[in-house]
Amino acid sequence: MGFIRNFPLFTIIFSLFSSVLCMMLTGRRAQRYTVCYECFLIALTGAVLWYVCKTGEAFTYVMGEFPAPWGNEIRAGVLEAMLALVFLIILLCSVLGGWRFLLIDVEHSKINLYFTLINLLTAALMSLVWTNDIFTGYVFLEILTLTSCGILIVREIGRTTLAAVRYMVLNLLGSGLFLLGVVLLYSLTGHLLMLPMRAAVSEIVAAPGGAVTVTFSLAILTIGLGIKSGLFPFHFWMPDTYGTATPTSAAILSALVSKAYIFLLFKIYWRVIGIEVFETLPIRRILFGLGILGMVFGSVSAIRADSIHKMVAFSSAAQIGYIYMGLGMGGPLGYVTAIFQILAHAVTKSLLFLTTPRLARVSGDSLLFQNLQGSGLRDKSAGIFFTLCAFSMVGIPVFAGFSAKLFFAVAAVETGDLGILFPTMLALAVSSVLNALYFIRTVIRIYTAGRGGADIYAPRIYAAEHNDDDTPDSFPETETLSGRLSYWIPALALTGMNLFLGLFSWVALDFIRRGLAMFA
Repeated sequence: MGFIRNFPLFTIIFSLFSSVLCMMLTGRRAQRYTVCYECFLIALTGAVLWYVCKTGEAFTYVMGEFPAPWGNEIRAGVLEAMLALVFLIILLCSVLGGWRFLLIDVEHSKINLYFTLINLLTAALMSLVWTNDIFTGYVFLEILTLTSCGILIVREIGRTTLAAVRYMVLNLLGSGLFLLGVVLLYSLTGHLLMLPMRAAVSEIVAAPGGAVTVTFSLAILTIGLGIKSGLFPFHFWMPDTYGTATPTSAAILSALVSKAYIFLLFKIYWRVIGIEVFETLPIRRILFGLGILGMVFGSVSAIRADSIHKMVAFSSAAQIGYIYMGLGMGGPLGYVTAIFQILAHAVTKSLLFLTTPRLARVSGDSLLFQNLQGSGLRDKSAGIFFTLCAFSMVGIPVFAGFSAKLFFAVAAVETGDLGILFPTMLALAVSSVLNALYFIRTVIRIYTAGRGGADIYAPRIYAAEHNDDDTPDSFPETETLSGRLSYWIPALALTGMNLFLGLFSWVALDFIRRGLAMFA
């Protein structure tokens, strides 16, 4: 059973090996291999989650015979294993659900390179989840940035290239600020491993003037990761980035990459700074305010959007605001709900980005609202799944979005701080109304009878039969059974996860609480 302690490292090593292997495979074989190996990684992380739940304690895997900065560590607890498992499931669903679009958006000779990037991205995601070393976090944060730009620019249209360049510039700025914060903390503490850094930070804060230096270093770190994750007011890159990417890339970037950055920041607050110290710093209140502003202004921008992909992208900015509001709110339930919101948003937003292109597919390939009328009637499955996701985002009971908003309200009450309670309740009410305005309006539009863009443009069907060389030979008027299943299976899986988080939210909360208890 002790062999399971090697599995977190295996998820990283296998992903790196798979990225090299996919370069030597054809596009279809690279996709099939990636699906199989992602299933294998899911089994490994599931075993890790079972192991840490059974033993009741986290474990650390030391890589090398030397302490940091020459050696480093990865750590597995309930929270890390749960997030790794959910991330891998969403990644698998995104690869399956967006395959048909990938054949259209990516040159076929480069599809194997696309899966090379996906596997490198998987390695970076797993490293950020498991790492117990802040500098190792920076290294894989850079790998995640570069692979994210790669899966974005692979579509090779002018607007995607511009979006990728903007995304890279902003992310490199965020990475530079993060590295500067790491250097400052290292100069203060002399450590790179998280727990030794926390012990040193506690001593520094206790000394006169020490809190100022720690606050300055942490502020730089926070700004860097805030830029990369889309915290208000750094969210302006989202519409072009998410809206011009191929659906698999958009789902991964929105649901996973931005959440990995936030989780790394969360680990720094808990395991590097110490949550008791963090709650005394002014950064927490600033995050609370920026989170609320993101919730409101992200939703206002979504209402003003003229296309469905921009609406969904700005909605991501609003939902990320919820996470930062929870971090800034503080209190045991505030932190738990922030992590719960990461899960709820990831399963919902990934399905939205896989679904909206299918509505466009039956509307003359147009994402403009004026051309989407009746698209839910023309593609019934896409209409149903979009509606279910919309209900979750609005906060209809039984869905994950409702549970998250309910827990944020309860957490605000538990703080006993009127400066937290009133702004939180007002922000939740305003944000929910705004969410309903643009999501319910869209649902009504797609189910209002009419041909929309189908009367204006010749529709291009995103389903194709393939020859052995993976070259599509036709785009039939009706989608094949395999094409429908490649969407239905991941869509049903993501919807099931959404309903599970909504109906059995106490299970997820229990896992998160146990994971946070192991963070100490």
